[in-house]
Amino acid sequence: MHFLDQAKIFIRAGSGGPGAVSFRREKYVEYGGPDGGNGGKGGDIIFEAVAGLNTLIDFRYTQHFKAPRGVQGMGKNRHGAAGKDIVIRVPLGTQVLDDDRETVLLDLTEAGQRVTLLHGGLGGRGNASYKTSTNRAPRQHQPGITGEEMYVWLRLKLLADVGLLGLPNAGKSTFINQITNTKAKVGDYAFTTLRPQLGVVHHRNREFVLADIPGLIAGAAEGAGVGDRFLGHIERCRVLIHLIDVQGTDPAEALDIIEEELAAYGCGLDAKPRLIVLNKIDLVDAELVEAFSRELREAGAGKVFPISGASGRGMDALLDAALEYLPAATVTERPAGEREDTDDTPWSPV
Repeated sequence: MHFLDQAKIFIRAGSGGPGAVSFRREKYVEYGGPDGGNGGKGGDIIFEAVAGLNTLIDFRYTQHFKAPRGVQGMGKNRHGAAGKDIVIRVPLGTQVLDDDRETVLLDLTEAGQRVTLLHGGLGGRGNASYKTSTNRAPRQHQPGITGEEMYVWLRLKLLADVGLLGLPNAGKSTFINQITNTKAKVGDYAFTTLRPQLGVVHHRNREFVLADIPGLIAGAAEGAGVGDRFLGHIERCRVLIHLIDVQGTDPAEALDIIEEELAAYGCGLDAKPRLIVLNKIDLVDAELVEAFSRELREAGAGKVFPISGASGRGMDALLDAALEYLPAATVTERPAGEREDTDDTPWSPV
């Protein structure tokens, strides 16, 4: 399934049906009078958040949603039927924005949440409703109110508890594969990850959702690399894990690059708590890991977590720290004898 997190669609609520102009004409009925019924209300446009969806790909092929209009009124005081509502089902975390792509109209974050965005037009009055003691044969009627219409943007922001970020080749895909059942693509080249990945982590009889986004590079806020468009998927995260490749760019420089991009993006990302992680420690000696950890702390990183995404070393301490930022979760049952810890190899955080 292709991943799509933005889509533009056209929506239009149904117009109200026109009222009828009719007069009762029956044999042996001396005074018939007006009997034109009212028109029916037009259909509404309703958005519904559905669990189990994680892409907007359906809206690439269906981009116009038009609710039917109300049925016109008829003689014998028959009112027209209302038009059927259109329910647009979207993934959890979808925002509906105005055509300016800035004004948020809806933010659907709960499964089953239904919100009416556009209301159908009211049906017109038939001539029977205009009858008075002084106006016994009215010919007035209303045509019905036109339904609302507009273009909107759908923007998906994945719902995750913990976000994973870093430079390209920092080992994010290997990391998420190690602690979840996700089968993220792993490759020895930049931008192996081209779309966000979600995985569920089970740790200490608790579980949380982890989101991995494509790597950032300097200038991502201005569109360099894959840009910063995927940062929206970690806006809702409670804590961010920043992976730094111990063999890659100078760790302090890598830290500064990501921090600058988060600040440039805004939306409060630079204010979220972050766990700084030195990855791939299985490829270097402990002395180098200690030196880089010290350098990161001097750069303002606070505590540094050395780990190996490939072997799982040091994962427990990192996941324990992540759980401290998450609310108490439902206890998950584990089969008897199943191991919870990722790795038994001792490693002392620097």
